[in-house]
Amino acid sequence: MKETFDFYDPTSLKAYNLDKTMQYQLNILGSLDVFTRKHSENVANLTCRICERLHCQKGFIEYCTICAYLHDIGKQFIPQEILQKPGKLTDEEFEIMKTHTTIGYNICMQDLKLRPYAAGPIYHHEALNGTGYPKGLTKKDIPYEGQIIRVADEYDAIVSKRQYKTHVGITDTLKIIIDNTKPLQEVNKSDALKVLSENSKLGKDNPIIVKALMSVVIEDIEYEISCTLDYVNSLADEIKRLKQVDKYHSKMVAAKSDKKKQYFLEGMKIFLSENETPENYYEILTQYETAYKNRKARIDNLYQEIKTIKKLKV
Repeated sequence: MKETFDFYDPTSLKAYNLDKTMQYQLNILGSLDVFTRKHSENVANLTCRICERLHCQKGFIEYCTICAYLHDIGKQFIPQEILQKPGKLTDEEFEIMKTHTTIGYNICMQDLKLRPYAAGPIYHHEALNGTGYPKGLTKKDIPYEGQIIRVADEYDAIVSKRQYKTHVGITDTLKIIIDNTKPLQEVNKSDALKVLSENSKLGKDNPIIVKALMSVVIEDIEYEISCTLDYVNSLADEIKRLKQVDKYHSKMVAAKSDKKKQYFLEGMKIFLSENETPENYYEILTQYETAYKNRKARIDNLYQEIKTIKKLKV
């Protein structure tokens, strides 16, 4: 019995018939490393769902989703030792990494099929308060699609970096993003000081978009709860069946005659499934009971996670 979750599964991508529309763009992503390609798919999926929460029009959702698919296309020209570096980048390495935005933009502009979606690569690291890159634009100059993709990208990048296997503990990630909606408390003296002073009431991320993201995250957690409940229910059925086997086993052990022993042994076999035997059933029963207990605890944690997220203030 195998339990699997895909946290990006509850999506409307297929409803928008994007498969054909994005076939060319998806082929382009084939040039990226596996991690970046998966990240691009996740960001596109999140972007689509955030757009829905924002009640965007269908055409814009399609456009914005494709922009999100392509947002990191420029990373194919970033050296692997920088792209895959496990630790913090040096200042010099970060400057190189930042060029993936302009490289991606140029790739799109040089391809007629990709040109309409060049906003994805060029704007997804711009911040409302002017602290982003590559141009240090402020809110009035950053297109809405760029603001949306930034939040989706930020969320998936943090989750992937922390290697979460479930959404338990995801509150910490949301807190980081919520903090990015708030104005900076301290500013280092630099050329950006003037820009920041003019936008002192702004954070990096659009709070309305972050609220939409939180709605998507809650939906993901509810989806995991639903999947886990299904799994728990199936475990309960398996445990019930194997406990019936165990009853027959107890009667077989207590039986005085060989005929009675054989009778109860045959009773055991009736309830055994494939790969289960009178010799190994109890070990399997123990494994199921442990899994049942762990999954029930996870469900409790997930419900608590939803309560905690709903208390967060943006």
